[in-house]
Amino acid sequence: MFGYGIDKRVIYILLGILVAYSLISMTSDQWISILLTLPSVIIAITFHEFAHANAADKLGDTTPRNQGRLTLNPLSHLDPFGFILLMFANIGWGKPVQINPNNFNSNKSRGFCNAMVALAGPLMNFFIAIIACIVYVVLKELELEFINTFAGNIIIIFLSTLITINIGLGVFNLVPLPPLDGEKIFRHVLPYKVQDWLDRNYQTLYAVFMILWIFGFLQIIVSPIINIVGSGLFFVVQNIVGLFI
Repeated sequence: MFGYGIDKRVIYILLGILVAYSLISMTSDQWISILLTLPSVIIAITFHEFAHANAADKLGDTTPRNQGRLTLNPLSHLDPFGFILLMFANIGWGKPVQINPNNFNSNKSRGFCNAMVALAGPLMNFFIAIIACIVYVVLKELELEFINTFAGNIIIIFLSTLITINIGLGVFNLVPLPPLDGEKIFRHVLPYKVQDWLDRNYQTLYAVFMILWIFGFLQIIVSPIINIVGSGLFFVVQNIVGLFI
């Protein structure tokens, strides 16, 4: 994620200050919430990055496979700061999957293949959110006594968190600013001159992204979209499940 002339140490220091402030101000209930969020964050990041690696591999680029990224082992995909921030703010990242577009063997253009690899990550997150939502709604509709037990409550909280985290990660990564997946996805449909302008101004756009993100402006923009997507997903799933239960 980092690079392109931006010193990652500066970013790490700024993010470290934000995380430290959050940790100091957290209550015991918030600490419990963080612990319950941990499995969902690991699943969301791991499957997101695996989807990138698998898509590249299917298109003929074995770079992710050679680097050990074609795996569901979380240790291969977690970025320390991206992992921590996803737990605290529902917005974060995993360790970027490196690809070599020259290796793509598809009949499609390199730009199209790049877009498909980038899109695979958010799509995987939305897929997980849909599956988790279906299970959540089915359990609620069945009104099982098990749901009212301690273990049942933990499962419901886990599913709810899994839905929120995956929708958050999926939506956030579709923002069309570098270094997010959205920039790689949408640039494919842009005219060549616009793509060339994006390449020449990558560092500036990257800086804009970091400013928007660090100071919370990006979250203000993205959060309503996450809420809309989440509400829409529950509405659709509840109506479909209601036809069968």
